[in-house]
Amino acid sequence: MTNVKVHVREDNTATLVCPACGAVKLIAADKFKLARHTLKVKCRCQETFNVLFDFRRHYRKQVSLPGTYEIISQGGVGGGIIHLNNLSRGGIGFTVSGLHQVKKDQVLLIEFQLNDKKKTVLKKKVLVITVEQNLIGCQFENNVEMEKDLGFFLKN
Repeated sequence: MTNVKVHVREDNTATLVCPACGAVKLIAADKFKLARHTLKVKCRCQETFNVLFDFRRHYRKQVSLPGTYEIISQGGVGGGIIHLNNLSRGGIGFTVSGLHQVKKDQVLLIEFQLNDKKKTVLKKKVLVITVEQNLIGCQFENNVEMEKDLGFFLKN
């Protein structure tokens, strides 16, 4: 059975697209927020598939981009090469190559280049939210100045 991931918008609606026939249906997803995040769906074409609801505030795009980081928090020292795994208007997920000193609640300066037509270079301060071995999840601080370029990149 096919799994289909669906982003839930701020108004708690989601658009389901049948993987077999492409039929589209808009549904209210608020009743799934506090219960289960998966739903078994049978389309009018008789295709059955699982819908996995993503209740994140911002759409998260899977990427594969190189970059660098530098720890700029008080008392923090270090930096290195990173590999961006995912990106959204609100944050970033990446892996650090080798040993690192990154800890939760530190502030980092991240620099990476989008693979868009303009080859946009983004240099941004981020707050570390999660650290699981070499996998780091961060939230952007003040993403106002890059919102236009990042927003356009995430739509494509």
